[in-house]
Parts: sequence; C-alpha cells; structure tokens
Amino acid sequence: MSKFASKIRIRPTAPVKTGRGRALTHEGGVGYAPELETELFLMAATYMAEPTFYETAEARENRFVDLVHRVTASNPEFVAGLAPYLRKELKIRSASIMLAAEYVAAGGEGGRAVVNSVLQRGDEPAEMIGYWQSRHGRAMKMAVKRGVADGAARLYNERSALRYDGQARGIRMADVIELTHPKPRNAKQSALFKWLLDHRHHNDAVADPTVLPMLAEAKRQADIPADERRKALDAAGPDELAKAGTSWERLAGWLPGGMDAEAWESVIPTMGVMALIRNLRNFDEQGVSPAAVETVRARITDPEEVAKARLFPYQVWAAYSNAPSDAWKHALGTTLDLTTENIPELDRTLVAIDTSGSMQAPVAARSKMTRVEVAAVMAAVTAARSTNTDTVIFGRTNKLVRFRKGSSTLSRVAEVSAMLGDVGHATYGHTAIRDHFDPRKHDRVVMFTDDQMADAGAVDISHVPVIYTVDLAGYRPRSTPAGQRGRYTLAGFSDATFNLMQTLEAGRNADWPF
Repeated sequence: MSKFASKIRIRPTAPVKTGRGRALTHEGGVGYAPELETELFLMAATYMAEPTFYETAEARENRFVDLVHRVTASNPEFVAGLAPYLRKELKIRSASIMLAAEYVAAGGEGGRAVVNSVLQRGDEPAEMIGYWQSRHGRAMKMAVKRGVADGAARLYNERSALRYDGQARGIRMADVIELTHPKPRNAKQSALFKWLLDHRHHNDAVADPTVLPMLAEAKRQADIPADERRKALDAAGPDELAKAGTSWERLAGWLPGGMDAEAWESVIPTMGVMALIRNLRNFDEQGVSPAAVETVRARITDPEEVAKARLFPYQVWAAYSNAPSDAWKHALGTTLDLTTENIPELDRTLVAIDTSGSMQAPVAARSKMTRVEVAAVMAAVTAARSTNTDTVIFGRTNKLVRFRKGSSTLSRVAEVSAMLGDVGHATYGHTAIRDHFDPRKHDRVVMFTDDQMADAGAVDISHVPVIYTVDLAGYRPRSTPAGQRGRYTLAGFSDATFNLMQTLEAGRNADWPF
C-alpha cells in the first residue's frame, strides 16, 4: 500500500457525525450527541450482547432496538444497507440478526431480503427465529418467515447439518423447516430436509449413501463401538475423515479419551486457519510431530489461507498470548501482518491508547479479551505500519511508550498490556493529546478509546489538525464533534474500520460504506 501524503490539504467530510445537541460523557466531560444514523452505526459496529462498563445488557439491547425502530421510520434504506454490511464485512452476528429482525418489526420494506442477507452460517436461520420469538412471540411476520426460508435453502447442506444440528440446540434445523417451509433447491436437498425431519422427530433417520454420502459415512463412523474407534482412526486418513464431515470438535467427542497427537495430526489438514490458531496450545501439549507443526505454520502464514479466514487482528493476539511456543509466536507475527493490509501507512502520527478502567472490561462475557487489548493491538499495528510515530497511553495521567528497538508488533502489544495501571484508571485523553502532540513531529492523532473523556471541554486541543477517534464501545455521548473539520470517528474491531481513514487522507469526502 502506498504511503499517504504527510498533510491533508482539504478537510473532507465523513458520514459519522454528531448533531448540535450537547450532553455529558459518562465521565462527566462535555459531550456531543450523535445523529441517529451515527449512533446506530457506532453501536452496531461495536455491539456485544453483554453488559458493558457503563450499560447493563438489558439497557444496551433496549437502546439498540429503539434506535433501529427510529432510524427505520426516518431512513429505512440506511438500516437495510447496514444489516448485510454488519454481517458480511464487520462479521458481527448477533447485532446483524437483531437489526434485521427489528427492521421487519418496525415495518421496513423489503424485509425478506434484509433477513436473508444477514444469515451467513448454518445455525443462523434458527438463531433468527430464536431472537424473534424471544422478543416478539411465536407469530412471525411473513418477511421473517420467507427470509429465513431463503437462508435455510441457501445454507442447509450435509456439512452444516452435521455441524449445527446438535440435539442440545433449542431450535433445530427441522423446526426451521416446519416453521418457514423452505423450498428445496434440488432432489439432494429435498432428501436432506426429510432426513432432518426424521432425525428430529423419530431419531431413525437413514441417509441413502448415493444421495447423502456424508451423512451416511458419519452414521457408519458413529456406529463403530467405542473400544474400536482408536483402531479405526489409525486406519482412516484425512480423506476418509473429510468424507464424513469430521471436524475436530466432532472427532474430540467421538474418540474415547479425547484428542491425542495422532488424532490432531489426522484432522489438521481439514482445519481452517481460525481453528488452527485457537488450538496451538493443544498441539504443543499433545506433542504433535514436527511435520504437523510445519503444516500448521505454513497454513497460518499463507496469504490466501489467512485472507479466506478473514481474521480480526485481535484474534491473532489472543492466539499469541496463549501460545506456549516461540515458534508459534514468530509465525503469528506474520499472520497478524497479513490481517492488516488495509491499515494505511501514516507518516508523522501520534497514536493514543485508552487504558482507563472502562476499557479493561471484556468484549464479551465468554472472552478474556478486553477492550484495552483490542485497542493495543490496533494501535500497535497502526504504529508499526507507519514511520515517525509516537505512542502514548492514558488514564488519569499519561505516558509515552518507548518500544524496544526492533520489537515485533505483537511484542509491542505485550509491552502495552504490561503497562496497565501505570497511568491510573480515569479517562483524560484530551490531556494526553495536549501533552504529546507536537506539530513539528505530528500531523494527526489516531486514538483508540471508548470515547468517554473526563476532560472533554476542559482542555484545548484545537491546534491538532486531524483526530481520528476509533470508537471501541459505541456509547452515546461523544467527546468531540465528528464528521468534518478534522474530527472523524471510526468504529469496530477490524481493519475494515480504516477504509474511511484511507478515503479521508486522500482528501475525498466519505460516505457510508454500504
């Protein structure tokens, strides 16, 4: 990627805007109320159906639903475009399903296509029905029924049935078929639908091996007595496992005693990059062979494989922080670089990382990853891809981070993570900008934060020509105005959030990316 000019000669406009209303941030600073579309976009791009530092899960969900209805009433095209962008580009599942369902509930036109657009995985038609019933009752609007039916016809196949139709699920694939009546695409899918219904209601489903060979082979393997399965695994190769749609999760449940080195080595060739990086510790603990290690290393550093996996940079950090082997950590450095090709090279930049208390909450209840770790990853990548860059962390006070010469991007994240607590837990980000922005060295600030400043309005930062605020939480009050005059807000956890920055740095006005 070519490097941008060091100075922006035109101050372009951006779609994420604040209105004229004033409010206080959650930390008590002077804030700016966002426009409705902006508030919905920022919240959706950072949405996790979990309690956050400043909002309960219920309050956050209610605010999100209310926003969808209000924007649908005034600008339905915006919501209809945001839904598929959210799911396909930002890879956010729960918020996109909620948004599509509430768009229909609010009376948005073309709801069938919007619902269908957010269903991208075999379990999501059932998830859409589950959300609708939990919020609106069992009677589904026709747009939801037809959109779910379209999604089921597109997504249901032998492999998805094996992966997503477990008996523990509250809504099974057969329930989706009975509630929405999808039209089978062909005779093979018609046979699959019948198998799913039989499997759900009678548990006597029989798959014709000439029509549904994967299901038939999976049934044959499932019928092997437990004490013979190790021997059967020895005889089976990756091709035979693939014929039965055997994922590592299915293999772990099928094999008595769980996964050993031989089991991992048998399934590694069929695992995706995401599954590989999540299991690096397991590979080491079970002692997979050097040949298997090299296979994994080659896969997770292959540009095409990594592009196909569409990893978030912070997911690579999660694997890095859990990987016990330096060999894995070196490879993951390459993986991270491959996930961040859309991040621009910015000369003369001050990068600011919010390490306050509210940023140390996890991004999801089942995750150990905190917002500050996400911020550190994105900031370290931004700094690594730029020259003449300074990095500062801030809380109640602030501190310039002096990275070791030649340190990798991932080791820089580790250095920032080790400094948590060094600057206190309040949020004085504007003070940090004032203290460290030097017009002789810097042309812009890129700040990673939940944007709830205690010092907003109390510190003069008008001398800074350009500030990009990467919002990682989506709270309502904003600490700075946004949308023009060098004040821009980005949102989300992926490198896709930087597309807007590229446009603005080129001196062009930016519109919504959908």
